Amino acid sequence: MSLIPGANQLLGLSNAVRHGPAYALAGIGGRLVAFVILIGLVVAGLGAALASSAAALTVIKWVGVVYLAWIGFSSLRRAWRAPPAAAASAPAAGRGLRPLVVNEFVVAISNPKALLLFAALLPQFTGGPKGGTDTQLALLGGAYLGIELLVGLTYVGLGSRIGAIGIPARTQRRVDVGSGVCFLGLAGILAGENIV
Repeated sequence: MSLIPGANQLLGLSNAVRHGPAYALAGIGGRLVAFVILIGLVVAGLGAALASSAAALTVIKWVGVVYLAWIGFSSLRRAWRAPPAAAASAPAAGRGLRPLVVNEFVVAISNPKALLLFAALLPQFTGGPKGGTDTQLALLGGAYLGIELLVGLTYVGLGSRIGAIGIPARTQRRVDVGSGVCFLGLAGILAGENIV
């Protein structure tokens, strides 16, 4: 499931192209922290309660939709606003790591599909209701985090190679437009899905 290009993978790729691998890796850290929180909620039993609450999932879904749309519009605005010279300037000029980490964290934590993955899918691979399921869920969650890290590193590596080639300002604008359209598309898909 991690291999499928979703919002976080696209964001990691975009961060690597635009800001370089170190910044993109910090963003992956924000994503993993969000997933640790979600896994902790599932182990504590809150994931099942949230997964069974249509109202809670609907709120999480719409927070995710709004945030993905905001990232999409921001990418489009950046594409049309930046003059060619500024678009080709040094990556992450004037920006710290914090905005990238926060973006990845919010995209991951507000993704109702991630919550459903941890709350509904992972428990099916535990030994059942006989004790030890919390430990099994934690171990499965840890395995998922490892896989997510490896896949994220692959996307960051790809983005870093694209960024190292040196993208002309015109191409960078196209990448920003493409990223913006993809994020808006993901927001639309999430908005149209019935997750409950």
